Amino acid sequence: MKWIDRAEVKFGHLAIPGLLRIVAGFNALCYVLIKLNPHFREFLYLDWNLVMHGEVWRLLTYIFVPTIGGLFPEWFGAAIYIYYLMWIGDGLEQAMGSFRVTLFYLLGMLGTTVAAFLTNSDPAGFALNSSLFFAFARFYPDTMIYLMFLLPVKVKWMAWVSAAFTLLGFLGGNWTSRAALLVALANYLVFFGPEIIHDARHRQDVTKRRRKFESAAAEADALHRCEVCGRTELVAPEMDFRVAKDGHEYCAEHLPKAAPSVQT
Repeated sequence: MKWIDRAEVKFGHLAIPGLLRIVAGFNALCYVLIKLNPHFREFLYLDWNLVMHGEVWRLLTYIFVPTIGGLFPEWFGAAIYIYYLMWIGDGLEQAMGSFRVTLFYLLGMLGTTVAAFLTNSDPAGFALNSSLFFAFARFYPDTMIYLMFLLPVKVKWMAWVSAAFTLLGFLGGNWTSRAALLVALANYLVFFGPEIIHDARHRQDVTKRRRKFESAAAEADALHRCEVCGRTELVAPEMDFRVAKDGHEYCAEHLPKAAPSVQT
């Protein structure tokens, strides 16, 4: 996008190389500190009442609390999540560059924070992580991921499944949660929305041109064509075609009445 290109020229020096590796490192550090002292998490999570009372660091530190699923032991889930951040970050930085990854992630953080404000909740990392994964899938759709370390699945299919669950959450929520979800995914929509729309229109145009070409090719192979209506035996196989005295071919409906005809 042009505005991103202009922003990169003007503010490119503010990019943070390896940003997601840094985020992953702070996640690892916070996980260890929380394990040593579970109350440490109370100083990290986002609480709007506490933010309003001056604890503004919570607007940043909540992203350093690891998002851990329940399928694995806690320590293993934390390790997978930290590795995931580094893997996604390295791939996106290679595809987009440091500045765009920095801008993408900061917009995602801003959107997640606003979504938490709209829903008056402590933000989960689902939307932000989903936006990262969707972006990764656009650049590396055929990369294989091994579910449960056994089942190989392409990234694009996992992205479609994640998008389906996101859509279900959007349709099943109230207007506040829907607005929050859109805001939380605003970074992806800002970066890739115009491209998605352009690709959809391009595919539609290509389909129309292909159908038109195939129709024209089929018409070019016709043996009989009515001089008046242009119908051929390919379009109207039941129609009888005749050549009139003037040398032109007509279908039975438009055959000149007074003109003698020769059967073809």
